[in-house]
Amino acid sequence: MALDAGLVGRGYPPSAVYEVGREKIAEFARALGDPDPVHLDPAAARAAGHPDVIAPPTFAVVLSLQAADVVVEDPDVGLDYSRVVHGEQRFTHHRPIRAGDRLVATATVDAVRTVAGNDMLTTRVDLATEDGELVCTTRSMLVARGAS
Repeated sequence: MALDAGLVGRGYPPSAVYEVGREKIAEFARALGDPDPVHLDPAAARAAGHPDVIAPPTFAVVLSLQAADVVVEDPDVGLDYSRVVHGEQRFTHHRPIRAGDRLVATATVDAVRTVAGNDMLTTRVDLATEDGELVCTTRSMLVARGAS
């Protein structure tokens, strides 16, 4: 069954606050094999003009995937997750994510379309400080493969 295009624009409540820690940033950078000292050393980050260590750009996925789960789990969306593959992921950074940030994630259905019997659901997740400063916007497209 095709996804309902009327879902476009549906928003979801903000997530709980996630406090970005130095160690989480360092773990993520090590997992990526990213040796840039701005991710690991506060002094190097400050020397580069940041108030503390900054996260690699893809760190935003830590929060955005969890926030997008509310869309996937919404019974009104009706997505058959057993048929889903990840189609695309994009990040628009308004500033680096840094240690000490207290972020909330807010998910919105950005687009719904059907192509060749496959449903495509695009979610947007806005990551902002708890004070409302927009830090990063992510977009993720999920493809629910049609029945063969």
